[in-house]
This record gives sequence, structure tokens and C-alpha cells, in this order.
Amino acid sequence: MKRHFYLLGVSLCSLLFSYKTQAQGCVAIRSTGNACMLAHPDSTDHNKWVFATNARYFKSFRHYSGTEENKDRLKQHTEVINHTVSLDFNLTRILNDRWSLMIDLPVISNARSSLYEHGLINGVNKFNERHSMHSFGIGDMRIAAYRWLLDPKKSTRGNIQVGLGIKLPTGDYDYQDYWYNVGANGAKELRTVDQSIQLGDGGTGFTFEANTYYNISHNFGVYANLYYLSNPREQNGVRTYRETLTPRLANEAIMSVPDQYMVRGGFSYALNNVAHGLSVAAGARLEGVPVHDIVGGSGDFRRPGYVWSVEPSINYSTNKYSIFVSVPVAFVRNRTQSITDKENTVKTGTYTRGDAAFADYSVNAGIAFKF
Repeated sequence: MKRHFYLLGVSLCSLLFSYKTQAQGCVAIRSTGNACMLAHPDSTDHNKWVFATNARYFKSFRHYSGTEENKDRLKQHTEVINHTVSLDFNLTRILNDRWSLMIDLPVISNARSSLYEHGLINGVNKFNERHSMHSFGIGDMRIAAYRWLLDPKKSTRGNIQVGLGIKLPTGDYDYQDYWYNVGANGAKELRTVDQSIQLGDGGTGFTFEANTYYNISHNFGVYANLYYLSNPREQNGVRTYRETLTPRLANEAIMSVPDQYMVRGGFSYALNNVAHGLSVAAGARLEGVPVHDIVGGSGDFRRPGYVWSVEPSINYSTNKYSIFVSVPVAFVRNRTQSITDKENTVKTGTYTRGDAAFADYSVNAGIAFKF
């Protein structure tokens, strides 16, 4: 039973590694590390440290306004294409069978290909050329403390973990690359890259997490996770240049520092009962950026929205390490109305909603060592 507890803990937490960057597209969720400690609260576990790495990749290219895909963007080859690769380095100190401390630092590489940022004047691309911008470096660091609420010695079938943390603005939130055909005679100009490929958001944020599991039988259990990042800072002072596209975007000239959230749950099954073994898991996952923050202002530029995904995974664990792979596949993508959209709807009397690019899926893989 203890081994199955551990497999459930690994499945619950390693799957949560995949909650990381940019919400599979232009709805910008930053890399904030795995959202719970990996080790299960087993009082007989004498390992004091867990070191984990997690890699994630996705390509966003499908544009949505609300839940409707703008398929003409693909037909006309005007879609924005984001490629994101991220690698998290995570170190957890297990203090005892209830408490742990975690520090996480991501390294992120982004590439963004578009037409509208390169020569678009008054809604018309004079040069009709696609160009790319890139960003690379460390993201926002996160430090968190976790506690299992129930006594692991007594609660042998399930437990609840809560965590509180702080996100530090260590990632560059004013990263710059060349915009082409925006200067005189089509010259290129060094400007800030789009919000979706900035390495950080420029805000000091606070995180709340809740993670739980319950063993229905010896091999079969359920899990659930909740994560919320509150960013009290309203905007980071970085120019977007969106006001140069159309006067309707005048109040989107500066980047917002938005909150973000994730909720997920599902089932886990241990395939065998030996010291080394496999477990599989499957569930649903919701992640996104809200229109309004719970603390602080919500003005300036953000792309609010959310993604529902089906999230299968496979995990292999031993006494000293565990490996996982998960592939969240999106089945609902929704670019919700932003504050600017709502204001323009009132001004014009016509319902307005911007769009954002989303991915079909992401690929997540990681390994964790206990020592």
C-alpha cells in the first residue's frame, strides 16, 4: 500500500510539472515550476532532497475568438506561430513527513513567426513578409512551502496538501528583438517582443496550491489539483506597440501583469506491486488567464482566455527516481473578451473580441531524483 501511495504522489505531482508555460499559445502563462512537491508523505522515507527537471514543448498556431476557430487565418497563411521549449530545474527539501520547501527556476526558449508585427500599417501589411522573433533566458523563479494537512501515519488512503509561495520577477519582461519593415523605407527596428514570448511578467506574485489524492482500491485512485497565481502589480511599463496598429488599441500600449490559474483532476492506476513499477493517469485540465485579477488593477494589455485539455500520462518510479511523460490535448480553447474588447463593444455597439493562437497539444517529460 505504501508503494501505491508513492506512485499516486508521483503521478499527482509529476503531472503537475506540465502546468508551465504560456498556456499552449498566446494566452501568456509564464513558467512557474511544478506546483507541488514530488515526494509522498511517507514517514519511513529517509530521503531529504528531490531534484527534478521537466521539459515542455508546444507549437501554437490555431487562432480562436471565443471558442470559434478563425480557420481563414490558416488558409490565408496569416496565422501567428509560436514555438516554445522550456526546461525547469526544481529542488525540494523534505523537512519531515508533513513539511517541505521548494525552489524552481525555468529556462525558456521561444520563437514567434508573424506577418502583422512586421510592416502592418493601418491594418495593411505593405510588405507581406513573414519574419521571426526570439527570446531565450531564465524565467520567473518561484519559492514555495508545502504541508500535508492529515497525519500520514493515520491517513493511509488519502491526503491533502496545501502550498503557499512567492514568484519573483527574475525573468526578462522587456526582451527585445527586431521588428522588420517598421522604420523608414522598410528598415528594421529593435522593439520588445510580444507578451506571449516574454520570459517573465515583471511582477512579484503569490501562489496558492491545493493537491489531494485518494486510494479507492490498492491500485486505483483519484487526484485533484488547484493552482492560483495572484499578481498585484497592474502593469510592468513595457510598451507593446499595439497602439500603432489601430486607434482602438490605444489603451493596450503597455503590458499587463495578469493572474493565472489551473485546475485539474483525474484517475491514477498502478500496474504492478513490485518495488519498481509503472503507473498511468488520465484526467481533465483547465488553465488560463482571467480578465480581472483578484488583487490589484487589471488594465492595459493582456490576452485573457482558457484551455480545457484531456491529459493522459505514464510514470515509472523506483525508490530513487521517477520518470514521466504527459501529453495534454486541447478540446476547448476560448479567447475571452478583454477589458479593451468590452470597452470597444460599448463604444461601437458591436460585439468585439480579439483572437489568440493556441496549440493542439503539448509534450511534457521529466525526471526526478530522490537523495
